[in-house]
Amino acid sequence: MPPPTTTTTTTTTTTTTRWPRPHITAPCRSIAYLATGALLGLTVLLVGTVLVALSGLLVIVLVGIPLLAALTLSGIPLAALERRRLRLLKPAETPAPTPHRTPESPGVAAWFRLRLREQATWRELAYTVLLALVLWPLDLLVVACAIALPALLVAAPAHLAAAGSGGIRPAKLWLVDSYPAATATALLGLVLLLVLLLPLGAYATARAAFTRLLLAPRESELADSLAEVTRSRARLVDAFEAERRRIERDLHDGAQQRLVALTMSLGLARLDAAGIPEGPVARRLADALATAHAEADGALTELRELIRGIHPQVLADYGLTAAIEDAADRSTVPVDIEYAELPRLPQPVESAGYFAVREALTNIDRHSGAREARITAAHTRGALRIDVRDDGRGGADPGRGTGLTGLADRLAVLDGRLTVTSPPGGPTVLSVEIPCQAEAR
Repeated sequence: MPPPTTTTTTTTTTTTTRWPRPHITAPCRSIAYLATGALLGLTVLLVGTVLVALSGLLVIVLVGIPLLAALTLSGIPLAALERRRLRLLKPAETPAPTPHRTPESPGVAAWFRLRLREQATWRELAYTVLLALVLWPLDLLVVACAIALPALLVAAPAHLAAAGSGGIRPAKLWLVDSYPAATATALLGLVLLLVLLLPLGAYATARAAFTRLLLAPRESELADSLAEVTRSRARLVDAFEAERRRIERDLHDGAQQRLVALTMSLGLARLDAAGIPEGPVARRLADALATAHAEADGALTELRELIRGIHPQVLADYGLTAAIEDAADRSTVPVDIEYAELPRLPQPVESAGYFAVREALTNIDRHSGAREARITAAHTRGALRIDVRDDGRGGADPGRGTGLTGLADRLAVLDGRLTVTSPPGGPTVLSVEIPCQAEAR
């Protein structure tokens, strides 16, 4: 039996708009969806007619031209409302996502230009026209035939009682002049209501599917949106890396140099204090200077370790090979390294690979109980591959900590993959794979 494997990866799910299988929704939700659709469509028809007429009149004085241009975008808010109205049929479902992208630059002009270039804008405008001219009368007709007609038949006894002598014609169909006939008509209305609920639900489902087909994002739009999210994440990672390097540079060139100067000053002060004649004051002064000198040395050591953790200078100067060797030398567990000389790789790749090794060695030091570890690194077939193996107790769970999860997210921006294999009893293997090409520096 193969050992159990725990894998931390980042996956992407693509949603495709498909015509759903016809099924009968709850009658009340179907009626609510169609009735509100009819009301909304009638409102759109009335408001749209007024605005188009007003724009036509104002075109003479050029004021109507911006209004006509704005009317081309009138489908955007209506489509957003229609995507939410789909939940009347299936309340448990989340609203359909918007097919529109976020403008790359701020401002109304950039937003307007982007919306005019998007296919989704014109699909939403076409849906608005269809809703105002075709869909709402169909919704109203279906609700009237399936609900209003049976309701009129069911109300025949009450209608006859209110009318008195002379008889009635329920729904203008036939003459009913006696209570037995009215009762039979009411029973017929109940049967007709139950029968018509089936096509009512099917029409509501088809109507919602047509709405989703026009207003939900297409596969290409989802791909564009995913690409934009990926680019945004990459920009955030680049900005984060630039900020890390700025902090490292400021600490290295600022605080570290001041601590070095302080340490040297304290050392010189200790030499000067050694020339003071022996006595209680001289001893107290010497002890205080020695303590301050030791504290300054400790602070300088801690600051250097902090700078190395933020972004090691050896990685920037000499590349990933030297950085991995430096990390292995600092590990409390003996580490054997196997690799050919790695070429210089793109800076984000080297940084991600280094911090993956650092995270693995940190976990080995703290949690594994391993006696030794081995690092294997190679750049082959257009990808950097790093394996960190230890002979510890195993049973590592990436879900219990944020280090490996954050590392997996960081690798996902580079289209990389992080895999952790750790059966109980060991061994534990952390594998990193990042597609990349060597750089000439």
